Amino acid sequence: MNIPKAVVTAAAPNQRTLALQTVIDRDGQEKSVLRIIVEEIRRAKVDQIAVVIAPGDEAAYTRAVADRTVQFVHQAHASGYASALYSARSFVQGEAFLHLVGDHLYIAGNGAHSAKRLAEVAALEGCSISAVQATRETLLANYGTIGGQRLPGRQDLYRVEKVIEKPTPTEAEQSLNVSGLRTGHYLCFFGMHVLTPAFMELLEKRTVDNGGATVSAVLGELANREQYLALELNSRRYDVGVKYGLFQAQLALALSGKDRDLVLAQLVENLALQKAENGE
Repeated sequence: MNIPKAVVTAAAPNQRTLALQTVIDRDGQEKSVLRIIVEEIRRAKVDQIAVVIAPGDEAAYTRAVADRTVQFVHQAHASGYASALYSARSFVQGEAFLHLVGDHLYIAGNGAHSAKRLAEVAALEGCSISAVQATRETLLANYGTIGGQRLPGRQDLYRVEKVIEKPTPTEAEQSLNVSGLRTGHYLCFFGMHVLTPAFMELLEKRTVDNGGATVSAVLGELANREQYLALELNSRRYDVGVKYGLFQAQLALALSGKDRDLVLAQLVENLALQKAENGE
């Protein structure tokens, strides 16, 4: 399966400025969150990229991405996540596409790259695939969550049977248990998907017929229509929109980058100073 395009969503009222924030990347260079996301997409060998933004934000996003080939799609009304993806239907034009959210950074160890891995598996399997991560039940209120079965002979790939947006622990225990996971852990979305044309078709139908949709509901319907898989990634997702989220992302970048030893030394020094000040 060919994956020629990517869509990044960044238009939500509480999300509009998040992708514009700057951090020091693993190579020691200062970059916007958006630029790091775009570079992640480029490593997956996807050349056509569109960012869904709110009207009036194009100048700021153009400066932040520093890539003239990136296109911008306006979400005319702030009507939610599914509406943002629906805004990109003309850009997608009935093709499979890689999708990342604009308020997350994805950091893998050993020089690996999450989007590249996801795109490779999707191309091989020829179907929609969502990246997932085992997540403890106390955090379920933040994520869409899947239920399904591990594919025979695979430790990281699951056939999706059900999708629930932000389930309660009780709902997850009743409907979303996946064999092999630790007790109290469930497979939650990573903020990264490869989606076939069927996804956009279902999203359009729900939007036209019902006046709206949720991404999780469309993905749940997709699982009933065609093969839809979930890939468990050995990476970490960092939501830069939550409290200390940008700090945690920056720390993770620093500890996996060229300045790791310097940052570790500074952390140890600061901890020692705090202990001394507290008389410990």
